[in-house]
Formats: sequence, structure tokens, C-alpha cells
Amino acid sequence: MQQDQFSIQDKCYVLSGATGALGASISAYLVSNGAKVILLGRSVEKLKQKAAQLNTMHPGKAKTFVVDLLNEDALRKTKDQINIEVGAIDGLINLAGGNIPGATLTPEQTIFDIHFKDTQSVIDLNLYGTILPTLVLSQMMADQGFGSIINISSMAAKQSITRVLGYSIAKAGIDMFTKWMAMELATKYSDKIRVNAIAPGFFIGNQNRKVLINDDGSYTERSKKILDHTPMKRFGDTSELNGMVHYLLSDASSFVTGTIFDVDGGFNSFTGV
Repeated sequence: MQQDQFSIQDKCYVLSGATGALGASISAYLVSNGAKVILLGRSVEKLKQKAAQLNTMHPGKAKTFVVDLLNEDALRKTKDQINIEVGAIDGLINLAGGNIPGATLTPEQTIFDIHFKDTQSVIDLNLYGTILPTLVLSQMMADQGFGSIINISSMAAKQSITRVLGYSIAKAGIDMFTKWMAMELATKYSDKIRVNAIAPGFFIGNQNRKVLINDDGSYTERSKKILDHTPMKRFGDTSELNGMVHYLLSDASSFVTGTIFDVDGGFNSFTGV
């Protein structure tokens, strides 16, 4: 029996959209467990800062490439650079996503008040910001015959959560894209190429803080509704996603593909009654 099936020592993982809170948590976790990370994003300064932090703690573990994840030509050039400078990659974690005010309805608004262009931008970022990096970088995996891809879904893909139409549409698309890519890559290239997704429950971050936390630090009505439907009665911490990331990247999940894993404190399993 293989004894080190959870080991990610000396593996190399690409994190797209890596400069946010989730990218910070996951990248730090991966390098602390002996892996190397390649961080992709648009902000030169944020990438430099994050790589410097990681390399200070774990010298030589982090590398960066500046790229627009919605620019296919730029992504292909970046893929070629990674191929030359790094060689094989063991996995890809797609982290680009989020919402913007114009695509988020206020409690008083109706569907007819939604800003279509902002909604379209949110769909582009959350859906195509995953599809394009996956299509481009999975070509490396197809050539080398192995690799694990992790996409980020959401509770909004599973239930009709109010106020976030564009985000919900995009994340529902992520679920189907995950299953579709899992089927394509395993049947036509290698059973050692796997594609899965993690569906986080509710975590408080910079993007949703004002929606969930009042100025005085108390929970908003939206927060109270969320917690009423979460059996664990609390919000998640970003570090609580790291165990699932580790599992899906490692050989411990070698027969797991095309699956969406909830990390949600029980939210998706609870009817509220």
C-alpha cells in the first residue's frame, strides 16, 4: 500500500487569480507542505508582494507570471513560458472570481433593476476566468499525462440565493464545466488527469464584508439568514478549505474526478426545518 499518498512534496501547482484572500491562504498552505506554486494574476505589485512573502518563509517556492486570465493569447504565451522555465505542472487551482456592486441587487431592488453590463462582467470573470486558464493549461497536462485541476464553485450554484444573479449563473456553469472537462480529459488523454470543484459555503472576506457585517460589527440580516440555515451556526475560515484542496491535489484522490465537494458547515444539506 502506498504510504505517502497525501504527499505534495516538491509538486508544482499553478494558482490562477492568486492574489485574493483565498489564493493567499492556499498558496501559503501548499508551500508549507513542501510544494512549489506559480501565481498568476493581473496585478504586478500584488504578485510581487505575495511571492516575496512566500519566498521569505520558504525560499524558492513561489514564482509569478503577470497575465490577464480573460486574454487567451496572453494565457498561451504564459503557458509557453511556464513550459520553458518550469516544465511539468502537477495541478491548477482556478481562483479568479467575485462580485461587483452593480451586479448585486439591494434588498429593495427587483430583478428588473439589475445592471446587465455589470452582470455580464461578473459572469465573464467567474466563468470564463476559469474556463480559459483551464483550456490553455490543461494542454500541458494532456501532453504530460497527469495533473489535477480544482475549480471553485459556490452554494449559489446549488440554490437560488437572492441578489446575485450573475454570480449564480457563472458558478452553475462552473459545475457543468468541471464535469465536462473531467470526462473529456480522462476519456481522451489519461485517467491520471482529474478535474473537480470545491463549493465553499459562506466565508467573510473583503468582497462580501459590507453585505454580512454592519458598521458596528454586528451581523446583518443576510448573515442571520445564512447562519439560520447553517447547522454549524458559524461562517467558515478560509483555512478550512485547505484540507479539501490538499486531498484533491494529492494521490489520495486518484479515483476522484468530475465531483463538486461542499465545504459549507452543512448549509447545502439543511432545509431549515
